[in-house]
Amino acid sequence: MGWGRRRKGPSTTNQSEDSKEKVVKPLKSDVPFDSNIQTRTYSNVDFEEYYKEQRIVRTEEWDSFMEILRKPLPAAFRVNSNGQFCDEIRSILENDFVKSLQAEAIESGELEAIKPLPWYPKKLAWHSNFSRKEIRKNQTLERFHEFLKLETEVGNMTRQEAVSMLPPLFLDVHPDHFVLDMCAAPGSKTFQLLEIMHESSEPGSSLPNGMVVANDVDYKRSNLLIHQTKRTCTTNLMVSNNEGQHFPNKIAFDRVLCDVPCSGDGTLRKAPDIWRRWNSGSGNGLHSLQVVLAMRGLSLLRVGGRMIYSTCSMNPIENEAVVAHILRRCGCSVELVDVSDMLPQLIRRPGLKKWKVHDRGGWYTSYKDVPKSQRDGVLKSMFPSGKSDKDYEDIASDESAEEEVCDLPLERCVRILPHDQNTGGFFIAVLHKVSPLPEIQEKLIQRRNRNSSEKPQESVEEIVVEEASSENGLKPPEKESTSKEGTIELAQELDNKRKAWKGLDPVVFLRDEAVIDGIKTFYGIRDESFPLHGHLVTRNSDTSSKGSVKRIYYVSSSVKHVLELNSAAEHKIKIASVGLKMFEKQSAKECEANSCSFRITSEGLPVILPHMTKQILYATMVDFKNLLQYKSIKFHDFVLPEFGHKAAELAPGSCVVVLVDGIQKLESEAVRVNSSTIAIGCWKGKASLTVMVNAVDCHQLVQRLSDRQMSMNLTT
Repeated sequence: MGWGRRRKGPSTTNQSEDSKEKVVKPLKSDVPFDSNIQTRTYSNVDFEEYYKEQRIVRTEEWDSFMEILRKPLPAAFRVNSNGQFCDEIRSILENDFVKSLQAEAIESGELEAIKPLPWYPKKLAWHSNFSRKEIRKNQTLERFHEFLKLETEVGNMTRQEAVSMLPPLFLDVHPDHFVLDMCAAPGSKTFQLLEIMHESSEPGSSLPNGMVVANDVDYKRSNLLIHQTKRTCTTNLMVSNNEGQHFPNKIAFDRVLCDVPCSGDGTLRKAPDIWRRWNSGSGNGLHSLQVVLAMRGLSLLRVGGRMIYSTCSMNPIENEAVVAHILRRCGCSVELVDVSDMLPQLIRRPGLKKWKVHDRGGWYTSYKDVPKSQRDGVLKSMFPSGKSDKDYEDIASDESAEEEVCDLPLERCVRILPHDQNTGGFFIAVLHKVSPLPEIQEKLIQRRNRNSSEKPQESVEEIVVEEASSENGLKPPEKESTSKEGTIELAQELDNKRKAWKGLDPVVFLRDEAVIDGIKTFYGIRDESFPLHGHLVTRNSDTSSKGSVKRIYYVSSSVKHVLELNSAAEHKIKIASVGLKMFEKQSAKECEANSCSFRITSEGLPVILPHMTKQILYATMVDFKNLLQYKSIKFHDFVLPEFGHKAAELAPGSCVVVLVDGIQKLESEAVRVNSSTIAIGCWKGKASLTVMVNAVDCHQLVQRLSDRQMSMNLTT
């Protein structure tokens, strides 16, 4: 639930990929990949020295590692497993493009043009041996390029870097899970999480009991996230605009994806401008934020839940050092999960147990070697042992001079290196919360002694997170006051913040009984089948004919529950978008004679159609395709006169046209709605039927139906 109408034209923003967007701004490329290519440098002496010293690959592999980093990243994409045409798109890839692009692949020196990623289930993710630039510019690949653009725009496919698809798979999401994506923009992983959650749900069955909260601190990136996830057509999503490290502790999540901001050197192949900007200080500077984000994620995680910590960096200071530090802080309450048996065809490396820290003062093997003047930028948590000066006092001098080795099972972490399977670089750690986070005894006792008996005591989780924040030089999470004065002050502060939150109007449950009953009666929706009361929300409550409510959104029971919790909370989740746009106000004159002035949206149609008993027409292929091609047809001009007669008898206003196989089914109208049902929203006027679908979706649907007809003709 976002701002404004859906864009009508093709979009490029939804083709962004997660790992590139997670690169922090100082290292993000300002130059498109295919610009000024001659002036680019694909080397950096500091980069090579740093990673040779860290020994992230064996000496004999170094040349292969560097060679692949200088090559453009092959394009990768994923087929939406819940999409209506999932099987057909997969068939087109296997039976058409695999063969038709083969000659171009051989000419480029590759064995295959495109192929399924071997580790992704059900051949839903594909890897191309062409870069995105080659696909855009090569004339022989034009048909493939147009196919990718169209299917991505309508939500049947997502262009996403291969390694970016891994965290949702390792997260092991179930339909009843409450999931938090802490740093979610631009949204490819969120889209993937929702696909997994909905995978077991058929149209007509109940909605999943779980939900996904997709959070990002940046307002502009939240807009991108909303645009990306709009294509999922889900009622089980909330998009928020909070700082991840201060995310309100109101919901216990079953799964948390903590894909943190990072230096992003794993994305060198698609963001080559990083070569000239790279320096070791970038990773050091982000280490503290990464620790605090990870700690906050664990504090929000339910006992028994799973969290993924991931980066698109190869730097151990951002990866293993962060994981080691949070494991030490959490003690036995959190364990690092061995996922070596998952995705067996994925080539991965174990996490490092030894590394060094580098800054402008040089290399350090332990914290005791760091001069006091450098300790603002080099923290003890960056080293394998995590020891402080006091810890070294009890160690013999000859022993302390040895290179530090971490005593935690960091080999369970997952390192993805580019030259193993022709990808980008990536890091993943899977964490399991075994018990509540441990008490920090001294701080806990001090705080409890200071608290009066009337005031509630702080949670252990909040103290652990604040401890991590202060130790790493970051602002601790905001605390909520429960005194009367504090409540008033906080309410005033929230009012001021709300004014500053661009476009974030409050979410309001729709209470207008006349509007709700009008929708139910007009479309024949029964409460026992699809309850509307308590599930419809807007951004304001004025539903009058001249009111400002233009769109009504439907939320699942899980999202409804979170909205109710949030409305009663003092420290609120900043909701940027929620639910699925189900109804949109229509200003046509025909509405004046109706009890319902809200039409069904294209996004909401797949969800509500199984529960409609009125305003439905059934069309054969010829009339259905004519509607898509001509957009508006008079009743007497339909090929099948009976269809035109039924359209004329329908109540004026919004209606749905369902495609049926033949005249026999058309006459019986006994059509069961399922995942293969094809339907479009229309408007029944005085003399004609008009399609209420945008041009891109119409074009895609015509293409799919033509392909289906051709396939059937070949079969017969």
